[in-house]
Amino acid sequence: MIAPSILNADFAHLADEIAAVAGADWLHVDVMDNHFVPNLTLGLPVVESIRKVTEIPIDCHLMIENPDRWAIGYAEAGAYNVTVHAEAVADPIATAANIRAAGARAGLSLKPGTPIEDWVEVLKHFDTLLVMTVEPGFGGQSFMAEMMGKVRTARNLVDAGELSVVVEVDGGIGADTIEIAAAAGADCFVAGSAVYSAADPALAVARLRAAAQRAVPVR
Repeated sequence: MIAPSILNADFAHLADEIAAVAGADWLHVDVMDNHFVPNLTLGLPVVESIRKVTEIPIDCHLMIENPDRWAIGYAEAGAYNVTVHAEAVADPIATAANIRAAGARAGLSLKPGTPIEDWVEVLKHFDTLLVMTVEPGFGGQSFMAEMMGKVRTARNLVDAGELSVVVEVDGGIGADTIEIAAAAGADCFVAGSAVYSAADPALAVARLRAAAQRAVPVR
């Protein structure tokens, strides 16, 4: 699955930019509060507006403090998946339950320095694992190939039946890195500049999906 990140879109023409990736599987929305990460982006009112102009499932990535309080609002606004950070959430199991009760899937994100092994039991209560392949906060960073060990661990846990999460990767995903992440076992790929810097964003989505499919190992 390909999830274009609107962080790299032209916010002055956001509805048009979303329409340009109509073939995408998810639409990735980065919510940053300038506290958990050193950047400030968009919030709940924008997500509510986006929901009105697209049928693409919205994948909200909350890079914020106190996500236990705010996550439910994004689920109630119609997000398909609401992801909170392991490093910020106070009660991850209760927050996952609240997100689900509000009608969305629950995701847990791990920063590069956070080991997956510490979160396996908690992840049993979630639907999505978002492995950050850059430090969260800004687009355009270089892909951290060393995070593929974390992706492989997650894939093995899913294949063994210990977890039932979608394994998502975010950061530096493009034509030169997506096959690496797919081979490691990722299911969903967040792509920002690789999509929105292309002359034809829809074609970029299709090409990224094809590249990922080619690299998926036979299991």
